[in-house]
Amino acid sequence: MEKKSNERPPYILGLLCLIPLVGLLVGAALIFYSIFKYHDKKLTLIGVSGVIVTVVFYSMLSYDLKYGKGSAEAFGSMSQTKLNSLVNVIELYKIKEGQYPDSLAQLKAVDSSVSYHDPLVGRRMGKSVKARYQYQKLPEGYKVFSAGEDCLPNTKDDIYPTVLSTGNLKYGFVKKQ
Repeated sequence: MEKKSNERPPYILGLLCLIPLVGLLVGAALIFYSIFKYHDKKLTLIGVSGVIVTVVFYSMLSYDLKYGKGSAEAFGSMSQTKLNSLVNVIELYKIKEGQYPDSLAQLKAVDSSVSYHDPLVGRRMGKSVKARYQYQKLPEGYKVFSAGEDCLPNTKDDIYPTVLSTGNLKYGFVKKQ
């Protein structure tokens, strides 16, 4: 079968450009075919639109992960859970070493898998943001907390661990505001 020289460009493939990531690949292919096979400006615009849709979609998704309220709540919940576990490791360190650690890095001596990375602060992904829990050894115990959504320590959005001292079980955690 002989190919027609006036073959119509595959404009219908432009619908695939509305699907993020697929739109990037299809858009690039349409641009390529438009330039080298069909010499069609309309097909080029459809391809460029597909690429733009993907870039805009993933930019919005990234922004929402960094600054969105829903992601802040989810990362805040993770931060709270990790803080509660971190208190247990700090107390284990005291039992083994006889004193509280001077820094969270010392906890690796009793639990090599311990993480003191704050997911709530770390979600901002900025290099200038210190994405670790705040820790301070005090004469009567220690203070540990997340700097919260604003990434600034000692503000009203800070997150403190939930610890229950009952009967014989006493924690050295001190919450000072």
